[in-house]
Amino acid sequence: MAEWFVEEGIGEHRAIRLDGGEIAEARVDWPGGLSTGLIADAVLTSRASGSKRGTATFADGRVALVDGLPRAAAKGAAIRLRVVRPAIAEAGRTKHALARPVDAPARPAPSLADGLRDAGHTVRVVARFPAGDWDELVGEAMSATIAFAGGSLILSPTPAMSLVDVDGELPPRELALAATDALAATVRRFDMGGSIGVDFPTLPAKEDRRAVDAALGAALAGWPHERTAMNGFGFVQIVARLERPSLFHRAAHRRPAFAVRQLLRRAERLEGAGRIELTAHPAVLALLREDWLDELRRRTGRDLATRPDPALAIAAPHAQIVPR
Repeated sequence: MAEWFVEEGIGEHRAIRLDGGEIAEARVDWPGGLSTGLIADAVLTSRASGSKRGTATFADGRVALVDGLPRAAAKGAAIRLRVVRPAIAEAGRTKHALARPVDAPARPAPSLADGLRDAGHTVRVVARFPAGDWDELVGEAMSATIAFAGGSLILSPTPAMSLVDVDGELPPRELALAATDALAATVRRFDMGGSIGVDFPTLPAKEDRRAVDAALGAALAGWPHERTAMNGFGFVQIVARLERPSLFHRAAHRRPAFAVRQLLRRAERLEGAGRIELTAHPAVLALLREDWLDELRRRTGRDLATRPDPALAIAAPHAQIVPR
């Protein structure tokens, strides 16, 4: 299996798999809450008559949708559940976590590193990734635009699916073929799952559509998914297992929360004498938790200061060493 490197950062665990010194796959986990793999007791708070689905409330007050309920489970009953997907933010709402009944001992959710080990991968927990440009990956997620030779992929989140628009100035067939490798790399690098709709250029000729289908199949080989053949309008739908929010979804729907964790990572890596100054949009600084700041002080051995800048973009916080 693959070798993954994991940084257990402040408020965020990050994992990457490298290929030739570049980030081929990445995952992010924000510890806490109803995370995938958590097994805990909850109370069934609603269930429609005859349905196998309902909602349950855990001891901390968090709510999850429950699937696969046994016939005997009634509203108000205690039930042990395993979280199979955490809550996922969307435009204007948040999807509740998804859980299923289980007959197993209660346990906390595995860490990102442990989850990768459980899947059979080799894992090295490191203070700093040995290679790969994490900041570049974050920048792509924030911009939702991925350039490739001859064009670009433009990502847009919707409640129904993640949409990817293939744009460029190449002839339609060439553009569509050029986009397949970039698309395959993007879904892996951003850890995308669920339903993904891809809007390729319209290709009237069936042989052109078949050529793109074959190229996309080769590019996605080894990545578990199902997909449709390209239709006459150039649309392809890809469906993959959704176990956690992707980097793209966090950047799109939890933008300040995503940015503040990147700010903490940059601050932790600063070198030199002096104190650390964290500069960011006020919406980003407002999310700094005191326990995170305490942990940053402990890890760096430095005093901290914050400087709000309303003119600074959410995606552009920065950290620097300043004189004491």
